[in-house]
Amino acid sequence: MLHETTVANHVGKPPEAATERTTLAQAKIIYNLSFNDLLFQAQTVHRANFDPNAVQISRLLSIKTGGCAEDCGYCSQSAHSPTGLKASKLMMVEKVVAEAKKAKAEGATRYCMGAAWRSPKDRDMETLVAMVGSVKALGMETCMTLGMLSPGQAEALADAGLDYYNHNIDTSEEFYSQVITTRTIADRLETLANVREAGMKVCAGGILGMGETTDDRISMLVTLANLPEPPESVPVNMLIPIPGSRLADAEPVDPVEFVRMIALARILMPRSHVRLSAGRTQMSDEMQALCFFAGANSIFAGDTLLTAENPGEDHDTALFRRLGLKPMELEPAE
Repeated sequence: MLHETTVANHVGKPPEAATERTTLAQAKIIYNLSFNDLLFQAQTVHRANFDPNAVQISRLLSIKTGGCAEDCGYCSQSAHSPTGLKASKLMMVEKVVAEAKKAKAEGATRYCMGAAWRSPKDRDMETLVAMVGSVKALGMETCMTLGMLSPGQAEALADAGLDYYNHNIDTSEEFYSQVITTRTIADRLETLANVREAGMKVCAGGILGMGETTDDRISMLVTLANLPEPPESVPVNMLIPIPGSRLADAEPVDPVEFVRMIALARILMPRSHVRLSAGRTQMSDEMQALCFFAGANSIFAGDTLLTAENPGEDHDTALFRRLGLKPMELEPAE
């Protein structure tokens, strides 16, 4: 059967070695398997590539909040939406390092720094480069999400030692303009190409629950899987409705459909870390457990996720204990 061939082609194969493009039709066949068969296949792929009981822990800090020129309908930080969030200036390097030290002490191995910008200004690059170097000096992986990057900006961050750059494609190409009008998905893909060219690892995923169809969701994952190299990290977010944003009244995602998307992401991108990202406060422990079984093996820890609530350390520690999960250790530098 087609789904068996598709899965067999991916099991154990690193993203850079994948030579066959996944079609939307193939991905839909996998997605629509019976739930038990889908989870079995996803767990099989997961075990072929990862320790099934280890979860990578990241911490996310907003280093510059609010006032963003983009009109993303889901975001609290857009200047176009009356969400009541006040804009702040770029944080000082010393403050970022202090927060990173706390995160490392609490088990995080990757530190992600996010700024609400359309793209960074050249005048801020020196500070950003200093942040990267200072956090790396703590022995942590570094990640930034700063909006769109020019080739020169990507090279500067790579030279500073930035490990990952996050730039989500959010949704399908067909639905994109329904969520954002100030940029296109082509702009997003161009930044991902600049990041790859500079030698950094890519973190790119999307958001479920913005009014998109199931086909839009599947198409988003197919786009990521068919990049020249799939992202090393794939955040799958569940929309957190923000009062004042255009998507404040969006219908919630069905939990079973969300788990199916996690499983599909694992099957299509077998060597990628699939991150159970925004929206975990709205998920039951049982739903999260199913996501981990379906192949999610990364989370953001901490009480906040940029400007939204996130399960605290105590809750995650208790959930990990109940499920027999453990934090993933940082891989030795090559």
